Amino acid sequence: MPRYVLPLFFGILGTVVLVSLGTWQLQRLVWKEGVLDEIAARIEAAPVAVPANPDPQRDRYLSVSASGAFTGEELHILASTRHVGAVYRVISPFETTDGRRIMVDRGWIKPPQKDAERPAGPATITGNLHWPDEIDGFTPESDAEKNIWFARDVPTLADVLGTEPVLIILRETSETDPPVTPLPIDGAAIPNDHLEYVVTWYGLAIVWVLMTVYYLRRLRKTRKA
Repeated sequence: MPRYVLPLFFGILGTVVLVSLGTWQLQRLVWKEGVLDEIAARIEAAPVAVPANPDPQRDRYLSVSASGAFTGEELHILASTRHVGAVYRVISPFETTDGRRIMVDRGWIKPPQKDAERPAGPATITGNLHWPDEIDGFTPESDAEKNIWFARDVPTLADVLGTEPVLIILRETSETDPPVTPLPIDGAAIPNDHLEYVVTWYGLAIVWVLMTVYYLRRLRKTRKA
């Protein structure tokens, strides 16, 4: 009997740990789904005026509307989309009717359209405030001379364009023939991997139990032999 104690102990301990991790991820899944529901409701809410001093935490994803005019200046952010591949996001200054100068992510263009002229002019826009977190240790250095950027770092782009550190991700525009295809915020794009972790940890727990049972049976057969 003593020879079974240690493998049985580790079998039970490993199972408890793996099931606990799976249960924790299940709780995280419920929490994350609640957060995503809140974000989706915020994205799709009726638009309001752009706050005078928006806060990156409090006002993230806030649905807003503004009237004014695009100035014609642009910064190009190299990105990719699922259906098109490599694209440039177009970030333009937008001068509002009340005298503010903010930024608008107008959407995407294909690389051959990078140097094409796009008309400026008046527009009423609707979109969502956002402060994307796109910089990590692998982000390349931007090439300001060629106007190729690799992240929508709001403070940096605002310094370059001389605007407030406010970025609206365009959802709708009154322009009759928009020169840029909008790429609005979509809550579905926010990662939620917790279900995969739940399946992984619970699956490992089942495997651990089966391996423990198999090992104990081998010990029993060895003893009989």
